[in-house]
Amino acid sequence: MPLTRRLPKRGFNNARFKIVYHPINLAALNAFEDGSVVDRAALIVAGLINSRSGRIKILGTGELKKKLTVKAESFSTAARLAIEKLGGQVEIAK
Repeated sequence: MPLTRRLPKRGFNNARFKIVYHPINLAALNAFEDGSVVDRAALIVAGLINSRSGRIKILGTGELKKKLTVKAESFSTAARLAIEKLGGQVEIAK
């Protein structure tokens, strides 16, 4: 058997530095009232995410029908355009 297969596999691993995103579709944001502010606390209360860890990313899947102010760490281009098209605001949370 080759030496590389006999030696233990140890060393640097990037798993500790992995960035976890919670994906939220635009269609799920229709659960909020018109004109409301959607942030991490509002998403937890609504049951769309269940953890305070990780980042939130808003995806452009589905159709948004309400004017909202959305605060998240990341947005897809389609989601940003759909929110701003209805007169809502997009804010990058840190």
